[in-house]
Amino acid sequence: MFYSIVESPVGQLLLAGERDSLHQLSFLARRDPDKVISPKWTHDESYFTQITSQLKEYFDGIRREFDIHLDIGSSRNSFSRLVWSELRKIPYGETCSYRTIAERIGRPKAYRAVGQANHHNPIAIIIPCHRVIGSNGTLTGFGGGLDTKRFLLDLEQSR
Repeated sequence: MFYSIVESPVGQLLLAGERDSLHQLSFLARRDPDKVISPKWTHDESYFTQITSQLKEYFDGIRREFDIHLDIGSSRNSFSRLVWSELRKIPYGETCSYRTIAERIGRPKAYRAVGQANHHNPIAIIIPCHRVIGSNGTLTGFGGGLDTKRFLLDLEQSR
């Protein structure tokens, strides 16, 4: 597994993956890199040039969709994978509630479980968990922090 740390308008992002797939994209600002980066991983800043380029285009307001092969792992539970698949259907610049996601996947009472799946999303931004908000329209928990969530939503909604 390879990893790279990329600077972005929302702070450092950790990218990790293998040959042709991204396994992880997470915010480092709120995490201890020594606890997130496995000593078995190989650091290579040039390994993720395509992903880095697409992220730059996203932050520049040019890119609305990512063309990157994702590997969310077969070890993840099927419910989480179902939620993450549904998150990818939320259009750029739009938001959706946890309850609505639960309804869309046929589990209308599982909105708290949807929140947990969001919390464990391994590929932030590309699997856009930042687009999920509370039923009353408020911003709720986000691994990158609510300020980052607001920044990402404002970025998308301004385009």
